[in-house]
Amino acid sequence: MRVDLFDFELPQDRIATHPARPRDSARLLDLTGGGTTDRQVADLPGILRPGDLLVSNDTRVIPARLRGKRGEAGIEVTLHKREAPDQWLAFAKPAKKLREGDRIVFSDSLSARVTAKGGAGEVTLHFDAAGAALMSALHAHGEMPLPPYIRRTGEESAEDATDYQTIFAGPEGAVAAPTAGLHFTPDLLARLDAEGVRRTTITLHVGAGTFLPVKVDDTDDHRMHTEWFEIPEAAANAIAETRAAGGRVVAVGTTSLRTLEAAALADGSVPAGSAETALFITPGYRFKTVDLLMTNFHLPRSTLLMLVSAFAGRERMLNAYAHAIAEGYRFYSYGDASLLERTSLP
Repeated sequence: MRVDLFDFELPQDRIATHPARPRDSARLLDLTGGGTTDRQVADLPGILRPGDLLVSNDTRVIPARLRGKRGEAGIEVTLHKREAPDQWLAFAKPAKKLREGDRIVFSDSLSARVTAKGGAGEVTLHFDAAGAALMSALHAHGEMPLPPYIRRTGEESAEDATDYQTIFAGPEGAVAAPTAGLHFTPDLLARLDAEGVRRTTITLHVGAGTFLPVKVDDTDDHRMHTEWFEIPEAAANAIAETRAAGGRVVAVGTTSLRTLEAAALADGSVPAGSAETALFITPGYRFKTVDLLMTNFHLPRSTLLMLVSAFAGRERMLNAYAHAIAEGYRFYSYGDASLLERTSLP
């Protein structure tokens, strides 16, 4: 499918650089029921039904951006996938200054050796620390890996350490936030509970490949990076019970949707377990288990815009994005949200 079918013009001032405060005061474009309604995220308890199941990604973002030196040359790396307790795949800038065998020094107590180079600036790093010791070093010397369209002057904004983390955050491992989850607050969760909306969590450690631009002309030529996920027994049971009772499965964010669809069997059931996925969802994909999707507004020509177009229809989404731009919605990771209903065949 042609990538330019998913293009649109976005004014620079529509890109959010800070989240709404409080988080659930963000705007919500409600596209369910065939309508286009401007709401707030705080309105969710009145939109969802008793018996619906909200499925959120509970991954925790780690300080995955490191600045170091190879000799006198400055190097910045963003980790994107853990390969072993002491080994990560990363994107390096400038990668052309690195060779296999080079050592990058990040601090007196943390360094890594380049053991392989790939395309698009990707390198494999073997650290001199592993497991919990490496994670401690990342917390001491790393930065929150904000997406490239959020720029900070001077020192990293201290607020980003908490702003770029969802209320669901548990197991560490993501290098990008599952941003739809950023909109939830304790009060909103309590009101959803009071309305009889059920909740469960799954884990997908989001990789930096989420933000890689699609540089090919046809979607068939784009390669997705793999990401690790886990579906606990409690989540699998909750999904089965919801489907049996006629409730709807509501994915909070594209990472939750991709996890559920990657794990789902042909009959729509979702077994517990863990695996890796490189699922690339484009129009024509037949969804198996997710009924509603809450998600932010995504980049032009991105894999995420292709996913929501597959879920709710390409023309419908492009029209919705035009409406959002005209009405001043805020886009991308710290921006506003939409609620989509599956319009493709199950």
